[in-house]
Amino acid sequence: SANPCMMCMPMGAATALSGLRGCMAILHGSQGCATYIRRHMATHYNEPIDIASSSLTEQGTVFGGEKNLAKGLSNLIKLYDPELIGVCSTCLAETIGEDLDGIIKRYQTANPDLKAKIIAIASPGYGGGLHEGFFRALKSVLEQTCDLDCETGTLGTHINIVTPFISPGDMRWLKSFLASFGLDFIFFPDLSENLDGGAGKSYERLKKSGTSIENIKKMANASATLEFSEFVPKGDSPGEHLLNRFHVPLIRLPLPTGIRAMDTLVQTLVKLGGIASPEIAKERGRYLDAMVDSHKHCGRVKAAVYGEPDFVKAMVSLCCESGMVPVVAATGSVCPSLHELKNSMDEAAQNAFAGETQLKDDADFTKIEEMCLLHGANLMIGNSDGRRISSKLAIDLIRRGFPIHDRVGGQRTRFLGFDGSLSVLDEAANSIMGKEERSFRMEITRSHFGTIKKAKPEKKALHPCFSGCEGQQVARIHLPVAPNCNIQCRYCLRKFDCVNESRPGVASSVISPREALDRYLDLKSKIENLKVVGIAGPGDPLANFDKVAQTIELIKERDPEAIFCLSTNGLTLPVYAKRLIELGVTHFTVTMNTINPSVGAKIISHADYMGERFTGEAAASILLSSQFSGIKMLADAGAQVKVNCVAIKGVNDSDLEAVSKKAAELGACLVNVMPHIPVKDSEFESISRLTKEELETARTKCEKHAPQMRHCRQCRADAAGLLGQDVPQELFLKRVEKMKVAVASKSGTLVDQHFGHAEEFLVFETDGETVIFLEKRKTAKYCNGECDESDKWAPVVKALSGCQVLLALRIGPVPEERLKKEGIRSVMTFGPIEEEILKISAMDTLAKSL
Repeated sequence: SANPCMMCMPMGAATALSGLRGCMAILHGSQGCATYIRRHMATHYNEPIDIASSSLTEQGTVFGGEKNLAKGLSNLIKLYDPELIGVCSTCLAETIGEDLDGIIKRYQTANPDLKAKIIAIASPGYGGGLHEGFFRALKSVLEQTCDLDCETGTLGTHINIVTPFISPGDMRWLKSFLASFGLDFIFFPDLSENLDGGAGKSYERLKKSGTSIENIKKMANASATLEFSEFVPKGDSPGEHLLNRFHVPLIRLPLPTGIRAMDTLVQTLVKLGGIASPEIAKERGRYLDAMVDSHKHCGRVKAAVYGEPDFVKAMVSLCCESGMVPVVAATGSVCPSLHELKNSMDEAAQNAFAGETQLKDDADFTKIEEMCLLHGANLMIGNSDGRRISSKLAIDLIRRGFPIHDRVGGQRTRFLGFDGSLSVLDEAANSIMGKEERSFRMEITRSHFGTIKKAKPEKKALHPCFSGCEGQQVARIHLPVAPNCNIQCRYCLRKFDCVNESRPGVASSVISPREALDRYLDLKSKIENLKVVGIAGPGDPLANFDKVAQTIELIKERDPEAIFCLSTNGLTLPVYAKRLIELGVTHFTVTMNTINPSVGAKIISHADYMGERFTGEAAASILLSSQFSGIKMLADAGAQVKVNCVAIKGVNDSDLEAVSKKAAELGACLVNVMPHIPVKDSEFESISRLTKEELETARTKCEKHAPQMRHCRQCRADAAGLLGQDVPQELFLKRVEKMKVAVASKSGTLVDQHFGHAEEFLVFETDGETVIFLEKRKTAKYCNGECDESDKWAPVVKALSGCQVLLALRIGPVPEERLKKEGIRSVMTFGPIEEEILKISAMDTLAKSL
């Protein structure tokens, strides 16, 4: 997976064990596994999470980790005195072939007075995800507890309740709801308190809530088992084990979400002897009324649902019965039965099931993003790991499931019962209403200006690149707001602060959208006939879409008559074509250097697409496919499209005519065959440029297929003025005072190291808007117990040469004063490096203004 859509199997096992009273989990593997799980659980549940580790090292990996595990068990028992210990294997333990059962038996033999029961759980990370690990742990606990002590016994009247992972909030609701029927239940596991407890006077290491060992043993004598899972992994079902081993009847139910699933649960409980409270009918009525109220909004939802399999089924069912269309249903688990989801629904739900719904198991977020784009999803339902897609595609996200790191209250989120279902329904309806509220003013504005816009043919005549002599009397300005690029061409080398070099991809500085507006308005007052606003780099505009869109909107608000053009390599053009047309961009330049993937592989070294880096013909093929689709989409929408083709001797010079022919077929109105510029330090620096005669011959051949542009000046990304008569850079370049900042960092991403412990400093440069990493500088460790050693100071000063500021987690008063004498200000802080640098820069700017 490029970007997995699931948590690991040991995390599922540890979560299940958290719902058992007096239980502690220990992971047999590296210490990082336990740290990873504790971190994810602690930030989701906002509770301290205790998980032990055998801390396997290189030695244990080679010679076996029995000694580590035995020591870990002894320490765990000494510190926690648990009733139950779950020993969970990890990738490392399973890979080296550790025999957990054997190790535990030998440990028990060596410790005959041991009170705690120890359970072996096979949970390698590569064996599945949270869903699989959760059920594997429950099945292992039952196998190693009930089988020993519960061969005989009196049949009880209680009912076993087995759930997949649900939040403590949903578990509390389920316990309360079932209790209202007057029946006796054993919940396995019970996450309601241990992972969402109340504030106490002191911290309890060992959790006192959850399912007790005594109740686990009683499960073998229950009157029935209700297992709320239709996708429990084969062989790991607690309900099947109790049925096969102790003949406890098994009833499988969907998670109780929405009308149909809730009705099924109520009917089942009544058959088992329960008495339904009249309040349930009232809640059902309120929910039906809410469905009617929200239907006009929910009817416009195209939902992408992802998460654990049972959660996905519950949300898809909820969508179908409430009028929402679930266009994507995905799980990270390997779950082929998900593809039979429609068949598992009743007839009414099947009729509501979207014919175009794409079902996907073993999915990652890269695939989910592609499906969202393909099916036009406008709402996501799942955990907070989907937030990057939500942000990138501007799709609201309803956060349910695990993990939820970017919001408070993940442990209290609800989707079970009428109340929980209604919370999802309300959020979905409010999402659609919110989008309408945010967009209707812009739609009215666009509608109004659309009636007074100049006709497109007239705009074409005014653009200096798309027209003849008359159009060349119109001035243009290129705004360098797009620093990043998603491909690397072998002839390209982007530089900054290079005012004397005139070629595409060069800009003296990158500016923010607000600075771009200021520059445009300033030059419009100075340059006669400035009408065209272009964005051509210095990277690719569509790799910086948010900044580009903001720039266009800011300028359009102040000057509705501005003509917008954009130059792109086209890699993500199909994704943004519609949005660009809506923004009012009328002229496009797409650089297409070949139509042959094998030739394209010689021109580009890699392409970064959908979160993955591609090379060779794969990269070239993806680029060409996107270019073909994007050009046609723009041309069909009525935009003016020009195709640039960089002619490179011995590489693509025999393809130029084919490119021109293809461009015309796709709807391009103009082709610009432009000579390759040899750039020092680029891969193609030794390839000579086409002569004027060679270039003219190529254009004449291409002209048989499409009109040719012969007046191109291969402009900079920050050019301004008439073609061939650019205004001096000094007229508009705002010289930004830059600052060099040194950072003491252990992780490489955070300011998180003591100054005296640093053996290297990371050096960055900032202009207050962007932060650029420059280099690593080695130094001698200043503090070795005696931090005032004079012989350690010289290499520190050398490493910090040229820096104005040092950021560190801590710094003593002596080195702080020494740095001050060297003209270096030290700041103690903690946090992401880029954010902390921008904070310091902003404070300096404010101080200067005051």
